[in-house]
Amino acid sequence: MKIEFPTFQGSPQPLGATVRPSGINFALFARHAKTASLVLGLKDDQDAARFEIPLDPKLHKTGDIWHLLVSGLPPGIRYGWRLSGPYEQEKSGLAYDSRLILLDPYAKELRSPRWGEPRSRAGSQTLCLIPDEFYNWEGDRPLNIPLQDSVIYELHVRGFTVHPSSKCSFPGTFLGITEKIPYLKKLGITAVELMPVTEFDETDCTFRNPDSGEQLKNYWGYNPLSFFSPKAAYSSDSGHPLHEFRDMVKALHRAGIEVILDMVFNHTAEGSWDGPTTSFRGIDNPIYYLLDPWTRAYLNFSGCGNTCNCNHPIVRTLIMDALRWWVIEMHVDGFRFDLASILGRDQQGHLLSNPPMVEMIAEDPVLADTKIIAEAWDAAGLYQVGHFSDHHRWAEWNGKFRDDVRRFMNGTAGLTGLLATRIAGSSDLYQHNGRRPCNSINFITSHDGFTLADLVSYSAKRNRANGEDNRDGDNHNLSWNSGVEGPTVDPAIQQLRLRRIKTMAVILLLSQGVPMLVAGDEFGRTQQGNNNAWCQDNEISWLDWRLAEKNKGQLRFFQKLIRLRRDHAIFRLAEFFEISSPDKPPSSQEIIWHGQQPGKPDWSAQSRTLAFLLKDIVPDDGPDANFFIMLNGQTDQPALFTVPETATPGRQCVWKKIIDTGLESPEDFLDLKQAPRIAVGAVVRVAAMGCVVCQSTEGSQPKRRKSA
Repeated sequence: MKIEFPTFQGSPQPLGATVRPSGINFALFARHAKTASLVLGLKDDQDAARFEIPLDPKLHKTGDIWHLLVSGLPPGIRYGWRLSGPYEQEKSGLAYDSRLILLDPYAKELRSPRWGEPRSRAGSQTLCLIPDEFYNWEGDRPLNIPLQDSVIYELHVRGFTVHPSSKCSFPGTFLGITEKIPYLKKLGITAVELMPVTEFDETDCTFRNPDSGEQLKNYWGYNPLSFFSPKAAYSSDSGHPLHEFRDMVKALHRAGIEVILDMVFNHTAEGSWDGPTTSFRGIDNPIYYLLDPWTRAYLNFSGCGNTCNCNHPIVRTLIMDALRWWVIEMHVDGFRFDLASILGRDQQGHLLSNPPMVEMIAEDPVLADTKIIAEAWDAAGLYQVGHFSDHHRWAEWNGKFRDDVRRFMNGTAGLTGLLATRIAGSSDLYQHNGRRPCNSINFITSHDGFTLADLVSYSAKRNRANGEDNRDGDNHNLSWNSGVEGPTVDPAIQQLRLRRIKTMAVILLLSQGVPMLVAGDEFGRTQQGNNNAWCQDNEISWLDWRLAEKNKGQLRFFQKLIRLRRDHAIFRLAEFFEISSPDKPPSSQEIIWHGQQPGKPDWSAQSRTLAFLLKDIVPDDGPDANFFIMLNGQTDQPALFTVPETATPGRQCVWKKIIDTGLESPEDFLDLKQAPRIAVGAVVRVAAMGCVVCQSTEGSQPKRRKSA
């Protein structure tokens, strides 16, 4: 039976499928295609129910854009494109194949199987959908939380709630995150950073577990099929992924929590020449990808087989359109750009001095209030932390913060100078070009690498389960197992590990800059030593919520630490600390560095201890806004620190010890009223790999004691 619908010339703008009163307008950029046909599928999407409409280039092509308007299409219609043209792998790099049905780069929704169900390798089983664009946001607006006040929480949509212990009604979904909002609010974070949520094929992994033979999955999802479409398998109702994503955003906003997306614009799931052709390669390969000018091999700066040609005008437009769509239509608050240094490469792969793509993102008026965060490196060795962009809006994952804190906390000597710089906001990286502490996204762990619990439990990675004979994953982890590799029942080792975790949490959350946590670190999640769990869709990666009860003391510590940061502006300053000078009295300085003796910081190559006094010079914050923090990076012995004056002229103030990571919960973190007083000049014992924090309060000085 022949199926016909009225067709018209249509318009070349906007690209993608657009619903209009007279029908649906389809527009596709394909500069080098010789012919184009629109493939339509009925709701059942069986091959037999598909039909094609060839486009006449004299009528349906304007410049490089093919376009067509079709009237009378029923609800649920699906579509794709069939193109023909040269296939010249080694000559022009064009790769047209008329046997394939290609995805529209601007599709807002894809027909997607359930999680774990394979797609067709040629793409013929996948078509684009035309979603219902109407959604009642009920007045939802961006929260616009200042970046300096943010605490970011990185999570995987599926892994966050798919474990049975989550007790969610809709595990592994956007709705599952909504169910965990009470937990997130109590934790105190201000933003969730979601690992990739655009459509990807989790079944494209070729590796198997060498012991069980289990086929592994591309669990993380850094392999996009689309820059728009939310992953339908992350929706409890796979027929309405856009609405469920919007429901999640709206609910998080009501709870005061922003949504940041981890966007992968540096490569796609099509891989190299031997990968599946699903969209970009079959539409205009040499425009969408970086190709070697002589061999037409893919330039691989991403480590994933191909590299997007981000500074080509067509690709720049696609990326900007995608970002605007996520902000306007999905109310997203920010983006983290995976391997963002690729955004700065030209069409030959060379680094540009002022990349148009990077500047366009920062200067776009629609994105003016949107958080933009760069992972300022790529897989080819380019490392741009501190100089990814001079633009004040670009924040960066501060890999140097991670490395310097890890080295101090694994016992490396001579790190106190670098650690002090990181604690003070990394002025060496961000002050020279007029940026601020909040341009530094501070982290010690992320999805990529050890969890915090594994960082103190393993000196070497354990990635055998990934099927690559333990060759994958970084070998430079700067970790230390605390004396025993892996699990142990030794109480002394367990205490040391927990102490190190809490000390690193103090450094992370009380440093200038923006802290980022990884979901589960707050209650001791482990990946059993796997530092590259990209393919582990199992209990290695899933959050085991039973740990929140088992390690409730650790969870309490994180909750109170985040609250302390929120309550005191001295931990999240808008500008860098002023440089001290001899003619400037200590009472006017916001930070004063100390060693084990007041006023005598040890910057030597042998030093493993550091102390500092934070002085809030804003009078409205009251007398309890000063803090004295002592850090002991020695692995095997305590350190003794002498407590300095509170540096509060005109006020009778005393110190109270609110944090001691060497103590067990709840004594490790006390409210100011319950905390013991510490006399000026008293000697405080800080355990190996430990930290003590004192807070000032009004009152008379107690008598001096030898130690506390």
